[in-house]
Amino acid sequence: MSANGLVVFGAGQIAELALFYFAEHTGRQVAALTVDGAYLREEHSLGVPVVPFEEIQQHFPPDRFDLFVAVSYSGINRLRARKCQEAMSKGYRLPSYVSPRATVFSDLVHGWNCFILEDNTIQPRVRIGNNVTLWSGNHIGHHSTIADNVFIASHVVVSGGVAIGENAFIGVNATLRDHIRVGNFSVVGAGTVLLADTPAEAVYRAAPTEIAKVPSSRLRGI
Repeated sequence: MSANGLVVFGAGQIAELALFYFAEHTGRQVAALTVDGAYLREEHSLGVPVVPFEEIQQHFPPDRFDLFVAVSYSGINRLRARKCQEAMSKGYRLPSYVSPRATVFSDLVHGWNCFILEDNTIQPRVRIGNNVTLWSGNHIGHHSTIADNVFIASHVVVSGGVAIGENAFIGVNATLRDHIRVGNFSVVGAGTVLLADTPAEAVYRAAPTEIAKVPSSRLRGI
């Protein structure tokens, strides 16, 4: 583990969670938050200073601080990817967080700026790229690969041997059958079931559940 201090890019709920997880499970207290100067609304938040990203090197130099980019899937993960590149161009190392409450094995390989939360089950022979977010409660099957800049929401089932392309977004409760390929920049909506390869930039939406014509007051049983 790096002995450097830690700065988090972001000022929203994901940044707040990053502060909590890093402190709770790694002992790394976040020294500051940073955002682009145009979005700076307050000088302190969550008990730490908020510094313009344009000035971050002056206040928290990269030889003494690492930087974690805590940004959502905005722009199909493009924003998070861009901020990671900007941070590295400033000389920062981007650490990853893997929850001690995730089930992982000794052969797990993952890149920088990953955010892998509790109750993920990641089977052997899985490879995870850079800047990947796995929210809580997913199953990532054996021999699967997840490319850079992917965001997987909660309770997703990725079966064995699946290849997820760059910048893909996989929504809550989606199911991916074994040995399929998800194209780069694909969006797989909540509850979707994928049974075959997808092209790049494909968008899949599950059919929403329809409201019954009978109100609950007329149900004979439940």
